[in-house]
Amino acid sequence: MTTAAIDRAHDRDTLHIARQPILDERGRVFGYELLYRHAAHDSACSADGDLASARVLTEAILDLGLDTLTSGHQAFLNVTRPLLLGKLDSLVQPDGVVLEVLESVAVDNEVIDVCRHLHARGYRLALDDFVEGSAAETLLSYASFVKVDVLTTPPAAAAALASRLSREGIRLLAEKVETRDVFERMRRSGYTLFQGYYFCRPQIHHGAALPAQQLAYLRLLAALSKPDLTTAEVERLVKQDVSLSLRVLRSVNSAGYPIRREIRSIGQALVLLGIEPIRKWATVWCLAGLNGGATPELVTLALLRARTCELLGEMSTTAGSSELFLVGLFSLLDVMLSRTMTDALDGLPLSADVLGALEGQTSPLRSVLDAAIAYERGKWDAAASLAAASGLTPAALADAHTSALKWVQDARLA
Repeated sequence: MTTAAIDRAHDRDTLHIARQPILDERGRVFGYELLYRHAAHDSACSADGDLASARVLTEAILDLGLDTLTSGHQAFLNVTRPLLLGKLDSLVQPDGVVLEVLESVAVDNEVIDVCRHLHARGYRLALDDFVEGSAAETLLSYASFVKVDVLTTPPAAAAALASRLSREGIRLLAEKVETRDVFERMRRSGYTLFQGYYFCRPQIHHGAALPAQQLAYLRLLAALSKPDLTTAEVERLVKQDVSLSLRVLRSVNSAGYPIRREIRSIGQALVLLGIEPIRKWATVWCLAGLNGGATPELVTLALLRARTCELLGEMSTTAGSSELFLVGLFSLLDVMLSRTMTDALDGLPLSADVLGALEGQTSPLRSVLDAAIAYERGKWDAAASLAAASGLTPAALADAHTSALKWVQDARLA
């Protein structure tokens, strides 16, 4: 079998799963909808809906683990009619899971009976793309969530629906929210959950200088990316921020490092921890500090992109992994700092290639970043095309994304 044939077979056998965050009105992650495609080049699910959902339920939950896929938040799982009627409760337990009944499910007595049974057993149901007056009205008694498409539902109808259903104890979720204005309008209308990438779009503020603390975080992040990073360099930077110094000392005394000795300096603590744990934890701490009042999901996304790009760089023939880590890490810097990307990057000691990629210039680095972002959002055809330009297969994208999810989960728990 040729190498190309092996790659095609691997692509067919690879489980491609992406996730889309669901945020509350304060921008905190409530859960993730898990998205599935049978092959990364499919722009839509080509497998039967019940097969797609069943593979997500079995392979994702059993092989990857829900904690890895959702970071401990709620998992919204799409369920089709065959899966709904086929002993669904034998595949997944009710804790931490929301069963999303797709709008394509024909509502009849069988479906109503199953939803009643699942509701009685403690399962929470969400009705996808709900339309007032549709057959899905008969399932409202068993629903905990109703999802409304803001692109197809007039604002007045969306507000009236929220007023009506919130009195019945049902949480309203606005999906396909792509701008802050729409988010604010739906929030005022009574919606408490939101899905869409509005939180990834920067709100630019001009004129204000960056606080000294944020400058310290930026310098430390740039230093952490250096392959020849020394403990002395990290110590010098960490000492500039009291909160970072405190976190380092607390890490030494954590359950993972039961050291029974007096720590006399930050440098001593850093030596005891080791360079690699410092890289991982300090990256998380710095991004959280930079993020300020923005949604915490931005930190998760930045870490996910950084690690995905880094892993892809190790497999790519056109781009290096260390620079790709930085490109992914800083890809949301404009949003975190409420500045244009050019202003956000001003003064950072980054290479011309990294700066160009972050500012949107076409390059091998930018192609890998765009492939990672497309995959993260479940845009499989675009992801596959961009990956191919970097000498990468769709299977490589899937492997990198899955490994990055595990790495992010470990980093956030540290």
